[in-house]
Amino acid sequence: MIQNYDMKHREISNTIRELQRNQTNKVTAFGGDRVISLLRTIERYHQRFQSPPIGPIGAHLTLNNGDVWALAVEHAIGRLLNAFIVTNHKDSLLLRTCAREANYSDLQIIIYDFSLPRLNIPPHMLPQTRHPTTLSLLHSEIHTVLNVLVDMGNVERQVLVRDYDAGKAIVFDQRVSNLKEVYTLDGSRMFSRGSVQTVLPPNKRVRTGRLCSSYDDQINELKRQVLSVQEEAQQCRRRKRDVEEKLQDFQENLRNVKRRCANADRDLTSKRLAIQDFDNAYAAEASTSPASTVDELYQEISKVQVEIQERKMSLETFQVRIGEAEAKTNDLKASFENISESAKGDIDAFEEAEREMMEIEQNLCSAEEEKAHYEGVMKNRVLNDIQDAEKHHQELENLREESSRKASILCPESEIVALGDWDGSTPEQLSAQVTRLNQRLERESQRYTESIDELRMSYEKKERKILSKQKRNRAFREKLNSCCKALDLRRSKFQRNANYLKRQLTWQFNTHLRKKGISGQIKVSYEEKTLSVEVKMPQDATSSTVRDTRGLSGGERSFSTLCFALALHDMTEAPFRAMDEFDVFMDAVSRKISLDTLVDFALAQGSQWILITPHDISMVRNGDRIKKQQMAAPRS
Repeated sequence: MIQNYDMKHREISNTIRELQRNQTNKVTAFGGDRVISLLRTIERYHQRFQSPPIGPIGAHLTLNNGDVWALAVEHAIGRLLNAFIVTNHKDSLLLRTCAREANYSDLQIIIYDFSLPRLNIPPHMLPQTRHPTTLSLLHSEIHTVLNVLVDMGNVERQVLVRDYDAGKAIVFDQRVSNLKEVYTLDGSRMFSRGSVQTVLPPNKRVRTGRLCSSYDDQINELKRQVLSVQEEAQQCRRRKRDVEEKLQDFQENLRNVKRRCANADRDLTSKRLAIQDFDNAYAAEASTSPASTVDELYQEISKVQVEIQERKMSLETFQVRIGEAEAKTNDLKASFENISESAKGDIDAFEEAEREMMEIEQNLCSAEEEKAHYEGVMKNRVLNDIQDAEKHHQELENLREESSRKASILCPESEIVALGDWDGSTPEQLSAQVTRLNQRLERESQRYTESIDELRMSYEKKERKILSKQKRNRAFREKLNSCCKALDLRRSKFQRNANYLKRQLTWQFNTHLRKKGISGQIKVSYEEKTLSVEVKMPQDATSSTVRDTRGLSGGERSFSTLCFALALHDMTEAPFRAMDEFDVFMDAVSRKISLDTLVDFALAQGSQWILITPHDISMVRNGDRIKKQQMAAPRS
């Protein structure tokens, strides 16, 4: 119990620290530090997104009616509060890449069209009740967030009630239309599916509502719970100390009982020795005094017998007391061992918790000292340098803008950018290069009638065409890879099913053959498109395996063919089946086995079978589902 209370204390303390962190930054409530890292990663890749992702959804939601329904809304919406929304599949893949970089593996991503307006739900499609719905309590400046909650979470059909009775009246008694489920203030979930009524308790791990505008009340409530848990733990420790004191008392009583038991053993031993001495003295006196009268002897014998009886009763009493003392000693030993084991585990856990608490306090003190040191360094050294660097940067920026403005009067910046980076050439070299380029331009102008602008436009057009075909080629390549993967998957499934059917055919064939003491095997080759049957006759006939059915007798070949046909029938489905002259060339025993096998198989399959044979069918057993019809012999 102490361990449970300590664990509960740690859980509540962690919840309090999480709420305090969420109070500082609301976004951390919907994913913790991972979502902060993810948002920073998204900020780095924001230019590659077609539309910036929206998320987490909970950071864009507020409650209209205070914090009363915060816990119920938390249970109703669930994991959607941590989800992100993107506009297409490409942005989804890019966001998944950002999540892996931020170590956010279980991120939920929803693809939704951002251009859709706010969904307008007609009143007749809403639950007809005076209680609020989850959608009516939520507010967001982004319409896409509410649209996603409606399409993915059905928040317009989730009704919130105060207690169980109100929810029962709505879900189970009134059966309100357009209602999916009901949530109470404590997070219990109630819904009805057909004739099944379901009530689910709240999730114990969800203690607070993350959509609260203020966490102060929840933090105060959790602190009161911490105090209550600490008081319960103290009571358990006091009970433990009382039990330890009782254990000491039991140990003292055990020592007293052992001491009394030892005294009783010594007393019993002394009395036994006294009885033995008395018997020896009586025997000696009887041998030396033969003249004693018979009456005196009888009296002495009576006294001795009475004394012996008293000694026996006393001995029995001591033995009973010894047995009780031993039983009580064993009970006290067992209780002592149990209490010792429990106390040892509790003491170890308490020492471990105290050691962890001391380490945490030391780490906290060192962290506070480092924080004070770095704050002093930041205030005394770094801030002044940063401010001076910013002033110097501003002056250089102003000088650069002024120089750029003056230079743009002489030569536009676009022309300089078009020329590319300067390679260190002198003005004379640049003039010679310009002259060569002008000469080349004149020669090329004489060779080609098109202008440079027309050639540039043609080049750009062809480049766009090439890029379009490359993009189309990549799309075709992706589709081809997907088709190859699907084909490989289907081929593997087909091969697995084919091997399974081949084994199943052999098993069924062997099962029917064993009814006559024969074994066999069917070999199927899908590559060569062949099927071969091997039959091994019983040991009393031959031990060789027949690989060609033509090597069998007529009855054996008919029975093997029948077993093969039944194996195929067992693997296929049909409402009607017919077999004609299946028992030709069979002897009476084989025909009896074949008929019984066919009838049992037909009854087990449940389909309609028509069996035609020229032989006698009187051996076929009668039944409700068996109809025998015998035609008259043809006239000669």
